[in-house]
Amino acid sequence: MRKTAVVTAGTAGIGMETALGLAAAGFSVTVVGRDADRGARAVDRITAANPERPGRFLSADLGSLDAVRALADRIASDHAASGEPLTVLVNNVGGMFPERLAMDGVEASFVVNHLSPYLLTELLLPTLTAGAPSRIVNVTSAAVVAAKRVFDAVEPPGGYYGFHWYGRAKLAHLAHTLDLATRLEGTGVSVFAADPGGAATAMTDGTMTDPKIVSPALRLLWPLVRRKFERSTSGPASEAARPSIVAATDEALTGRTGIVIGARSRPVAPFRAATDPRLAEAVRRLGERYAPLVAT
Repeated sequence: MRKTAVVTAGTAGIGMETALGLAAAGFSVTVVGRDADRGARAVDRITAANPERPGRFLSADLGSLDAVRALADRIASDHAASGEPLTVLVNNVGGMFPERLAMDGVEASFVVNHLSPYLLTELLLPTLTAGAPSRIVNVTSAAVVAAKRVFDAVEPPGGYYGFHWYGRAKLAHLAHTLDLATRLEGTGVSVFAADPGGAATAMTDGTMTDPKIVSPALRLLWPLVRRKFERSTSGPASEAARPSIVAATDEALTGRTGIVIGARSRPVAPFRAATDPRLAEAVRRLGERYAPLVAT
């Protein structure tokens, strides 16, 4: 039976390199993105990497929760019709915004970095469970260390600073990832987080050079902060994709779950705040409120 994988935001950057790595490992790979032209180019590259298992593109705006619901329904229906398991889901989608934006009436960073992959995963759990053993890989970030750890509301108190709000949304998703691993123990579905460590991608190009993304205190140190950002986002996307590929394919991880694969493609200790059950419960309540499994 064929191994299949879905990679969100998989038409460029780290997602594209992840898709290529999975194709080279023998997977039939579907990439999700918004741009049909980029999708077609991605399919050509995936197919070239594994001609026996051509790539596939599904169009979806992952900033729209209704579009995420439609995508999940399409993926689940396709696998039910073909009888093929969904072996791997890689939630690679992410985004950082220098100015506050809203998507579906909710702050954009929280939507893209947490609610969207949370909703897609929850809706696909029956498909992933039916195809077990299977794996969920959620892309995390070292930016979690800069996050406010208050989740009483979807937006934290204080001003909007893109880097910190990105880190907070990634922290929410990391807490969800570890909580989900506990929930799914015994089902045959393993859950991992993968830290790419940073790369030169469309997300980091330009955004990371704007001092408005950090708090006023860090702006006073902006030359130092900017150099740190530049160093951390200078590597190739192919290297940044390695942790996700390892999480999805490494046989040594078979039967294991709740593990963070660090930027050097080895297991690392999770960020401590993400292991707090009270934080996970607060994040769960926000997900249930703002991204209900059935649209209201």
